[in-house]
Amino acid sequence: MTTRMPKLIAFDLDYTLWALWIDTHCLHAPVSAPLRREGNTLNQVLDRYNNKIEFYREVPQILHRLRAADVTIAACSRTSAPDLARRALQLLLVPPRAGENHGSPTPAIEFFDQMEIYPGRHSSKIAHFKKLHQKTGLPYSEMLFFDDEHRNKEVEALGVTFCLVLHGTDERTLEAGLAEWRKRHPVEVVEDAAGDSGQ
Repeated sequence: MTTRMPKLIAFDLDYTLWALWIDTHCLHAPVSAPLRREGNTLNQVLDRYNNKIEFYREVPQILHRLRAADVTIAACSRTSAPDLARRALQLLLVPPRAGENHGSPTPAIEFFDQMEIYPGRHSSKIAHFKKLHQKTGLPYSEMLFFDDEHRNKEVEALGVTFCLVLHGTDERTLEAGLAEWRKRHPVEVVEDAAGDSGQ
C-alpha cells in the first residue's frame, strides 16, 4: 500500500532542517548564546548578535504531517554545540497545522520523540541509529533518514533508508525519501508475539 509510512523518520539539523551550522556560523558570524525569541514570533530565534535561526519554509508543516501520521520523529545531529541546538528547538515556535484556525503554536522540540544530538563531527551516524534502535525497539528497516551529507549514507549498512537533502527539507524531498523507502519495503513485516523485529 503506497500510503504506508516508516515507523521512524529521522532528520539531521544543520542544512537539513535549518540553513546554518549551529556550532560554526550563522550568515557571517558564529551562533552565539544566549538565544532568544521575540515574543511569540513563529519559526524564528535570534542569537546574541541578532542572527536568525529558522526552519526551512516547509519544515513546520512536514512536522505536523508526520505527527498526525503517528510517525516517531527523531533528530540526529553531530555538533560541538548540542546545548545550543536543543535550546534552538525549545525556542522555535511551529505555527498551527495549515487549515487549523484555532490551534496554538507548538515549541519545535515537542515534535521530536527522540534526540540523538552530541559532539563528534568526524564520527559515524551509525552510532546514532544504534541508539535509536536500542531506545525504541524499532527495526532499522522501519527507519528513514534525511541528511545533507552524502557520507552519512553509511547508515544503510544497518538497513536504514537514507535520503540526501540537497537544498533543505521540503515536501518534494520528503516524498522522494518516502518513495524510496516504500520501494524497498512494500509490505510491512508482521512482528510475532515473541517480539522478533528482524534485527
